[in-house]
Amino acid sequence: MNPTPPSAPADHAVQPAEGYAGDIAARTAHQWMQDGTVVLVDVRTDAEREWVGFVPGAVAVAWKQWPGMALNPRFDDDMRAAAEGGRRTLALLCRSGVRSVAAARRATELGLVAYNVLGGFEGDADAQGQRGHRNGWRHDGLPWRQG
Repeated sequence: MNPTPPSAPADHAVQPAEGYAGDIAARTAHQWMQDGTVVLVDVRTDAEREWVGFVPGAVAVAWKQWPGMALNPRFDDDMRAAAEGGRRTLALLCRSGVRSVAAARRATELGLVAYNVLGGFEGDADAQGQRGHRNGWRHDGLPWRQG
């Protein structure tokens, strides 16, 4: 049986989604990670985590890999391992919260409970096409490292 995340305050509510457990804010993912409620899984490429930064304690399971952005052939097995065979709930993080939706849907197809982290690591692009100014893990001042 999968654990159920606790009820969140109104500003951290789970937003309904189709095909996976729901969308959550980065702050909610961080709090649930700290509480041990979820395993944070970073589904960005190895190159993104290396060059842009990563969340300490997150499990790295690329959805697609650079170069070519081919689907990771080990994704299913690695997600099952991250979820400890379905005993743990997952919160999935990508650059902006788009790839993690596809990954959350796939995890759900595997019988896992998976949430998408809105805004991802870098956040949505602003009017100038730049990330990090509107939302996302780094924008919210949550722990991360580079290098």
